[in-house]
Amino acid sequence: MREINFSKKTYYTVVWIIIAIMISGVFVDNPRIGKLEVGYITHCILVVILSICLLLYPKKSTNFLRITIIIVASIFFYTLFIFYPETFSTFIFLCLIPALSILYFDSRLFYFSLVFNFVSTTFIFLFIMVLDKGHLYPHIEQDLIGNFANFIVSQIIIYFIFYLMNVRIKKLQLYYEQIQQSERLKTTGQLSAAVAHEIRNPLTVVSGFLQLFKQDSTLSEEQKGHCTLMINELNTAEQVISQFLTLAKPDKEKVTEAVDVKLILQSVTDLLHSYGHIHDKSIELNVNGDCRISANHIEIKQLLINIIKNAIEASKMGDIIQVIAESEKNFVVIKVIDHGCGMTEEEIATLGTPFYSLKSKGTGLGMMICFSIVKKYKGKIEFQSSKGEGTTVTVRIPSI
Repeated sequence: MREINFSKKTYYTVVWIIIAIMISGVFVDNPRIGKLEVGYITHCILVVILSICLLLYPKKSTNFLRITIIIVASIFFYTLFIFYPETFSTFIFLCLIPALSILYFDSRLFYFSLVFNFVSTTFIFLFIMVLDKGHLYPHIEQDLIGNFANFIVSQIIIYFIFYLMNVRIKKLQLYYEQIQQSERLKTTGQLSAAVAHEIRNPLTVVSGFLQLFKQDSTLSEEQKGHCTLMINELNTAEQVISQFLTLAKPDKEKVTEAVDVKLILQSVTDLLHSYGHIHDKSIELNVNGDCRISANHIEIKQLLINIIKNAIEASKMGDIIQVIAESEKNFVVIKVIDHGCGMTEEEIATLGTPFYSLKSKGTGLGMMICFSIVKKYKGKIEFQSSKGEGTTVTVRIPSI
């Protein structure tokens, strides 16, 4: 997850205030000022390092720099606690160290900070109990168990806050993605309806005249064959337009039936086998168990053709596209795996966007239709991909 984004002006204002406070802690009423003690020198060095890291972060917001800031800040607070034992409030800073990582909304960084802080503070308490025995830290030693219990409770509270925020943000992200997808469907539906309406009429006229010409006795069989071929192609174009119109007005009343996914996949792979063979690519089909869903077999076939055809086009010469189907709890899970060019997270996020395609001559409407079909049958479609390593498309549709 990404950290909250502030404006640079706000960020630098807050950072300069923090730096001013840290510098004042070094020079204002510091009992060790002017003495070349290890604690004071370490304090000064950590203030400089932490200030530089905070000022650099907006320009280089890398994971390494985030981890560095958390570690340096932790060491800074432990330094204050160890070398300024007379300042009782430094113990509070130790309790709040994991809270710093919440600002970055990085789960791994938070758990690292939480474990690091727990282990370090445990050693601090062991030192006070075994070696110090209240000499430097009487305010802690007087109620060692109570102070340690308070520390544990503070870590639990911080973890609980992070957990609630994490769950909340994930729900908001999911909601935001659903809104985006809904807008994409709405936009593409409107475009499809407008374009399809304008194209359909001339196609109908041309098809009607071709059927009339075909009945002309003066035409040769070869010419009639050409007319038949043109009529078939126009019918194909008509079917494609009808498919696009489903985005504008999904046909929820279309008759569904019990669809055997194994038979559909065998039909689709047989259909695309020659297409893959032309490009020196093969399809490997593996269906486990009884995979049946309630759907319209034409739409499911269209869905699978689009996904497998994309996998073939994304693969390299000689690659094998794996198609796996199995029953999992109350779902039929279909996976299409290729080892082609792969996609970045940004490219995956834009899949289904109208007229966005990774193919030079693609329109993006094929994948848009896939999203629409899966949504119609209350399923899910997921993409796992790495650039240069391939893509796995997983489709989950409720089984019967």
